[in-house]
Amino acid sequence: MRKLILAAASIAALALTGPALAQSPIIIKFSHVVAADTPKGKASQKFKELAEKYTGGKVKVEVYPNSTLYKDKEELEALQLGSVQMLAPSNSKFGPLGIREFEVFDLPYILPDLKTLRKVTEGPLGLRLLKLLDSKGITGLAYWDNGFKQMSANKKLIAPADYQGVKFRIQSSRVLQAQFKALASLPQVMAFSEVYQALQTGVVDGQENTWSNIYTQKMHEVQKYITETNHGYIGYVVIVNKKFWDDLPADIREQLTKAMKEATDFNNTQSQKENDDALAEIKKSGKSEIIKLTPAQDEAMRKAMEPVYKDAASRVGQPLIDEFLKESKSTTN
Repeated sequence: MRKLILAAASIAALALTGPALAQSPIIIKFSHVVAADTPKGKASQKFKELAEKYTGGKVKVEVYPNSTLYKDKEELEALQLGSVQMLAPSNSKFGPLGIREFEVFDLPYILPDLKTLRKVTEGPLGLRLLKLLDSKGITGLAYWDNGFKQMSANKKLIAPADYQGVKFRIQSSRVLQAQFKALASLPQVMAFSEVYQALQTGVVDGQENTWSNIYTQKMHEVQKYITETNHGYIGYVVIVNKKFWDDLPADIREQLTKAMKEATDFNNTQSQKENDDALAEIKKSGKSEIIKLTPAQDEAMRKAMEPVYKDAASRVGQPLIDEFLKESKSTTN
């Protein structure tokens, strides 16, 4: 696969050399793994429209949703090699590259609400994390929300004991592995595009996701119960190949930065609305029973997941976890 990606990158580079460079638009291939009608899917299309408008057609953005260009296991390598210019992977994807700090976003209950989230991602802490990507040939441009996660399965999930032995699909993340092991579940790493079929055929019993992802991927049609836990956050980092970005003419880069800021505002405004709308549609369908936890049940879940913090601290560092918790405390006080 690496050879194929490298070959594609070489062909793309040859296409942008010589006199053709001055005449042809700059192509940005923007690949992502979710459906076009999700917040991320719509925001990537919004970026395309704005980028092409603000650069007067000097840039053309090609958007590839639903893993149509690269599977999520391949896309980071493709970006580093330059065969795709822009991605929006989830925060947990950077751990395998050695940037463990982004795993802090996966910790259960560490981001209690959108206000805290904004304080982190729009402040110096979020910017500092983006700068860590430079060493991997990646430039971090923005944080895009997906929303807060819920648990689903074909059995009722109310108490921590209900999770014992349940096979859960997870993203590739050591934090998420630790989370489900703390609940005595059986976590299985799986590509997002494969989840519906895996749930339908019983390869896995359950999964965790936002309302909009559950609805657009029709997971509610193959899961009897969804527990409203809001236990975790799914967000994305919009990234670009660093060499490609640095080599752009300054005026083009400025217009693309403007387009990205507006697309980010669009995504983050729409995300909560679309999650609310998706929840309403799931309820209307009657195909999944929605379970709401009592305060005591919620507290029991939080207690059961406390060991995950200790496990994560050995990789991301306790000081970073403390910074996140400090932001949370200062927001809620």
